[in-house]
Amino acid sequence: MKEHAHVRHPRAKQNVKQAKPKFEQGVFSSLIPEIQRAVAAEGYTTPTPIQEQCIPLLLEGKDLLGSAQTGTGKTAAFVLPLLQRLVKNPRRPGRGTPRALILAPTRELAAQIRGSIQTYGRFLRLKNTVVFGGVAQYHQVKALNRGVDILVATPGRLLDLVQQRFIHLNEVEVFILDEVDRMLDMGFIPDIRRVMAHIPAERQTLFFSATMPPKMEALARTMVHDPVRVSIAPDKPTVDLIDQKVLFVGKKKKDDLLVSLLKDPKINKALIFTQMKHAANRVVKKLYTAGIHGAAIHGNKTQAARTKALDGFKRDRFRVLVATDVAARGLDVDDITHVINYDLPVEAETYIHRIGRTARAGAAGSAISFCSAEERAYLREIERLLGKPVPAEMEHAYHCEVAFRSTRSAPKAFGRSGGRRRQGGRAPNHYTRSRNSSRSRTRNGR
Repeated sequence: MKEHAHVRHPRAKQNVKQAKPKFEQGVFSSLIPEIQRAVAAEGYTTPTPIQEQCIPLLLEGKDLLGSAQTGTGKTAAFVLPLLQRLVKNPRRPGRGTPRALILAPTRELAAQIRGSIQTYGRFLRLKNTVVFGGVAQYHQVKALNRGVDILVATPGRLLDLVQQRFIHLNEVEVFILDEVDRMLDMGFIPDIRRVMAHIPAERQTLFFSATMPPKMEALARTMVHDPVRVSIAPDKPTVDLIDQKVLFVGKKKKDDLLVSLLKDPKINKALIFTQMKHAANRVVKKLYTAGIHGAAIHGNKTQAARTKALDGFKRDRFRVLVATDVAARGLDVDDITHVINYDLPVEAETYIHRIGRTARAGAAGSAISFCSAEERAYLREIERLLGKPVPAEMEHAYHCEVAFRSTRSAPKAFGRSGGRRRQGGRAPNHYTRSRNSSRSRTRNGR
C-alpha cells in the first residue's frame, strides 16, 4: 500500500457499497470498519513493512521514531492509527483548536498528507484542513474557525496563525513531524521548538526522518518520550531498480545535451533537477524553444502556479517538470520514467531523494546526471555515499574530458559530508531566508 499522490474526492456514503471488507489477518484487521472500507476502496489489501510495524504500536499510543524513505507507505502508517484514535475518543474540536497537528517541510508534502487524511477518513466524521504559505490565509482561517480535528501545516504559516491567535495548540493530543531531516536542512528546527512550546507535554509524538544519524536521533529524543524505534530505510541506500549513469559535460553545453536526450521517446515523463530557481525557469524556456513543453516548480512560484505545474505533469499535459529541491521529497508521481540531474546536488543524500522519484512501486526507472568540472567534487561525495561509482557514459556528442578528469574540490561554503553545510555556515541560495521572520518564509514559499 503506497502513499497517495492522486486524491479522489470523497463520495457520499450512500453511493458507496456498505459491504465490510475482509482483512482476516495483518494490521488492517485491527482497524475499525469505516477505515477498512476506505482502505479497501483504494484497492489495498496488504500493508507495507512500515505499516505492519507502526500501526499496532501507534494504536497502543506509543511515541515513535521512524526512519523510512518517501514511497514506503509512511503516510498511511501514521494517518490510519491517528484517525482511529480520534474516532474512538470523540470530542468536538474547538474553534482553531486542533486535536492533532502534523508538520511538514513543504507545501506539496503538506497537501499530499491532507489528501491521504481525506481519502482514509472519507467515512468518518472528522474535520481536517491544511495551512501553508504562498496563498492568502482567509480560507485557511475560515476552515479553522469551523473547528478541525486534524491540522496539517508548514512551520512558517502555522506560527503566523498562532501569533495572530487563529490557532491554539493547547489541546493537541498527537504531534507528528514528517521528514524532519528536510526541515533541518531548511532551517526549521528553531520554529519546531517554538511550536512545541505551545503543545501540551502529555501527548503522543511521532518523529519521521528518511535517515537517522546520531545527530538526528539526539534531536528526536528531545521531542519524544520513551519511544519505540522503527527503521525501514537501509543503512545504505538501495537503488537497485534505478539505472544510473553520469554524463560529463561542459557547463555551457548542458542545455544542448538535455535537448538531445529528450529527443529520445523512451524518456516519457522526466523530472529535471536544478540547483537554482532561476536556472529552472531558464531550462523551461530553452526546452520550449526546442519544442519540448514543460513547467517549473520552485519556492518563488505562487502556490497556484506550483499546483498547476504539478497537476499538468501528473495528467501528462507535458512530459517534463523542472524543479529545485523543494520537489525532491514529498512528490509522489507514479509513472516518472527518468530523473535528470541537470545540476548535481550539493548534498549527497539529496541525490538519493531525487532519483527516488522514479522506480516507484517496484517499477524500473532511470537516473541521468550531468557533471561539469565545477561539480566533480559533488559526484565524488555521491559515489562515496553509494559505495560505488556511478557508471559513466562517455560516448555522447557533448562529452567533456576536462570535466571527466577534474580534481576540483567542493566550494568552501559547504561541508565535506555530501556538501552539507557546517554549523553556522552559509546556506545555498535556494534555502536562504530571514532567521527572525516567519513571514519572510511564507513569502519565499516555505
